[in-house]
Amino acid sequence: MPKKFDQELAVLRKQVLKMGDTAEAMVRSAMQALVDRDEKPIQEVLRWEEEMDSLQVAIDDQVVRLIVTHAPVAQDLRFLLMVARINSELERVGDQAVNICENVQLLLGVPPLKPLVDLPKMSELAQQMVHGGLVAFTEGSSERALETIRSDDQVDALNDQIFRELLTYMMSDVRNIPRALALILTARSLERVADHATNICEEVVYLVKGLDIRHQGKKVAGKALGSL
Repeated sequence: MPKKFDQELAVLRKQVLKMGDTAEAMVRSAMQALVDRDEKPIQEVLRWEEEMDSLQVAIDDQVVRLIVTHAPVAQDLRFLLMVARINSELERVGDQAVNICENVQLLLGVPPLKPLVDLPKMSELAQQMVHGGLVAFTEGSSERALETIRSDDQVDALNDQIFRELLTYMMSDVRNIPRALALILTARSLERVADHATNICEEVVYLVKGLDIRHQGKKVAGKALGSL
C-alpha cells in the first residue's frame, strides 16, 4: 500500500506540473497577442482555459480521494494540502491570462496608445515567478521559493510605474482613457499573477519547513535563508 500511495503522489505531482506549464503558456500567449497585435494567441488561451478547469477538478478530486483512502499524516498530509492550494493558485493564474485577453481584444480594435516597454518586462518577470514557484515545488526547495518571492517587489515597482505613466496619458486627453485603462488592467492582472506565484512559493516553504509564512512571505524572504 505505501508503494501504491507513493506512485499516486507522483502522478498527482505530474498533474500539478502540467497545470503549471499550461498556466505559464496562457500568460505568455495573452501577452504575445498584445505585443504582436494578433488575435490568434487569444484563441489558444481560451482553449487552454477549459483544460485548466478540467485539471483543477481532477486534481482536487484526487487529493480528497487520497486523504480519505490513505489517511496520510505529517509530510504526506502537508504535501496534499499544498497541492490543493497550489492547484487553486494556478487556476487563478489562468483566469488572469483570460482577463488580459479581454483587455487585449479591446486594444486590438484601436490604434496603439504608446510603445510597449514596461508591460513586456513585467510579463516576463511574472512568468519567471510562476516558473520559479514550480521549480521550487518540484525540487522541494525553500531557498528557491524565497528567491522567487523576492522578485515580487520588481513586479510591484513596474506596476506602479506603468500606472503613473498611463495616468498622464489619461489626464492629457480624455480620448486616451479607454486604451490607457485597458493597459492598466493588463498590468494589474500581471501583478496578480506574481501574487499567485508568491502564494505558491509560500506553500512550498510550508511543505519543506513546516512553517506557515502566508501574508508575510516578503518579510521572511528578506531574511537570511539559513535562518529558516
